[in-house]
Amino acid sequence: MLTLYARVTDVLDDIAHWLTPTAARLLFAAVLFVYYWNSGLTKLGDGVFGFLFPSTGAYIQIFPKTVEALGYDTSQLGVFHWAVAVAGTWAEFILPVLIVLGLFTRLAALGMIGFVVVQSWVDVTGHGLGPKDIGAFFDGDPSSLILDQRAFWVFVLGYLVLRGAGPVSVDALLRQSSRAFTSAPQPR
Repeated sequence: MLTLYARVTDVLDDIAHWLTPTAARLLFAAVLFVYYWNSGLTKLGDGVFGFLFPSTGAYIQIFPKTVEALGYDTSQLGVFHWAVAVAGTWAEFILPVLIVLGLFTRLAALGMIGFVVVQSWVDVTGHGLGPKDIGAFFDGDPSSLILDQRAFWVFVLGYLVLRGAGPVSVDALLRQSSRAFTSAPQPR
């Protein structure tokens, strides 16, 4: 009986090697890709160079109390605010694309974890989310926006940081071509 169990778990381990990282990226694509893409779109300024000049909404989303204190006159914000808004906007487009493609996945997932942490901090401190939205672990209510929902987001992203994109990814193709290049005979 133990031998059969060991065989079954070995097969499951072999399947998990390629299935779980691929499934984590697919789950990210299904649940969070469009969410972050749409959020990034709300931060783009007008025109062709809107990716360099964030919208007023970008500043309101990222620096709500500061913008409110300035009477919603974003022209009074400095270079720091501009750089953070631009970087945050670009991150909402670039990092999810990298994760879905499986390109630089570990780094992109780590970046997204940082993004989720900052996003959650701004939601609580800047937008004033209350205890119901923040939630608490082990409270029997799995519907809070911050601790419950985003804990799952971070878990999926953390899994990708630790395990990588898996064999169905651009990372795997790059690793494979790198090995082929380094193991090829070198010309003399």
